[in-house]
Amino acid sequence: MPKGGRKGGHKGRARQYTSPEEIDAQLQAEKQKASEEEEQEEGGDGASGDPKKEKKSLDSDESEDEDDDYQQKRKGVEGLIDIENPNRVAQTTKKVTQLDLDGPKELSRREREEIEKQKAKERYMKMHLAGKTEQAKADLARLAIIRKQREEAARKKEEERKAKDDATLSGKRMQSLSLNK
Repeated sequence: MPKGGRKGGHKGRARQYTSPEEIDAQLQAEKQKASEEEEQEEGGDGASGDPKKEKKSLDSDESEDEDDDYQQKRKGVEGLIDIENPNRVAQTTKKVTQLDLDGPKELSRREREEIEKQKAKERYMKMHLAGKTEQAKADLARLAIIRKQREEAARKKEEERKAKDDATLSGKRMQSLSLNK
């Protein structure tokens, strides 16, 4: 069964609104109460008044100091230990006239790292092209081995071609000799 029984939920309930007259009456009652309290505070300078208020009226300079102490008083351990966060940066607003647009702009950490990375890459490429890096030396050694292998393969091909040419020439000579007979 749903909440609220068979008749339905909370959505069909009648709403109660306060009338404007009631609101005005409440506001007037609050104003009267506040004005009565003020009158009691002003009129109660005798023995019936609060001792703190009497002291404030006598020594106005000391009362200001006490108010400052009260505002500075902190809860719990905060009053015992004075802590200031060194990482906290107080935000200061600058006027447009104070901004220095002509001065050198400081780069962020990411921008500096990106520039350093590009410079390191350029240095490495120069060293690589000069053949001073280990990778360049390994590449040059591999190239030398490949060149030797290609030279050997070309020499073998030439020898085979010469042998083939010699064989074909000797075969032609044999045929021409046999024909001449």
